[in-house]
Amino acid sequence: MKPTLTAAMVKEQAKAMGADLCGIASMDRFEGTPKQFDPRYIFPKAKSCIVLGFRIPRGYFRGIEEGTFFAGYAGMGYGNINQIVSPLSLRYLCCYIEDFGWEAAPVPNIYLGNAVKFDTQQLAPEYSVPVREGLPNPDVLVDYRVCAYLAGLGQIGYSKVFLTPEFGPFQRFVILLTDAPLEPDPIFEGQLCDRCMRCARACTGGAISTTETESITVAGRKIEWGKLDVIKCSNAYMGAHKEYNPFLPNGIEPEILNEAGYHGGKAYEKYEGNWTGYGSVQGHNPPIEGARGCMRECYAHLEERGVLTRNFHNRFREKGQKPWVISDEWREKYTQQIQKEITGVVDNDE
Repeated sequence: MKPTLTAAMVKEQAKAMGADLCGIASMDRFEGTPKQFDPRYIFPKAKSCIVLGFRIPRGYFRGIEEGTFFAGYAGMGYGNINQIVSPLSLRYLCCYIEDFGWEAAPVPNIYLGNAVKFDTQQLAPEYSVPVREGLPNPDVLVDYRVCAYLAGLGQIGYSKVFLTPEFGPFQRFVILLTDAPLEPDPIFEGQLCDRCMRCARACTGGAISTTETESITVAGRKIEWGKLDVIKCSNAYMGAHKEYNPFLPNGIEPEILNEAGYHGGKAYEKYEGNWTGYGSVQGHNPPIEGARGCMRECYAHLEERGVLTRNFHNRFREKGQKPWVISDEWREKYTQQIQKEITGVVDNDE
């Protein structure tokens, strides 16, 4: 006879297998989730949704915060977590649960939801078709933030980035669905986000509205966040504003940046597939903007308020310190200096 699998055992194993956070939600909490995003369609007999959180170490952002090293966050904080670390932990935990005779269905954070358009988040029936009447289109695009909220790990902030007491906005999630009836965690009742709007004001793309909001009601609770323009978000993230992009090719026109669509649009074509001047890292887009508002500004604010449970000897951003910005004057001056060095022309008056 197999021993009884408990929530405490699952959490202990999840931590031993690399997860920094683990919470459990009962499947009934997903009542109210739009069909295309509802994990209950992935595994109808599931009783529990196990959510694993993987911290993004604060130091992964240091180079972007200083404007000196941009590969760390994309390679280690995005690609490495989504494509290597979390899938391995998911596999190990799936095998552990199935050793007790319960089925475990992993939902990794590495796939594209073909049924939903990126720009509008609306159904895209031209990409897939339900296999029978009443089902959503494949792939069901699970919202990991909603799952994390229902599993009691924290709350969705105004920027729509998930916040936890331990790491603020610095983590990524995956989920595992199982028919094991595990004890769920209580839904988080704290208030990490104080709607300060610093995320929106600091976003270089102006992607987060300060006046319009979106919401979803699940488990009888309304979750609300600022309306997000995903195209503006994507463009800014990849360096669509010259004040925050030290890699721009010489001669790139600002209007091309402003007109750029997802993955660069016109600029992407005009500049031969690399309009930022900086390549992708580990299969992910270049993080030139580095989540300046929704993650870095938010973390600095949470640390200032003293609401995070994990403390550091030094602050992420010193009080009064402002993020860097590249002025037109500095860019022009630096370009002239480099041209002089290349040509060997030196101004003795300088």
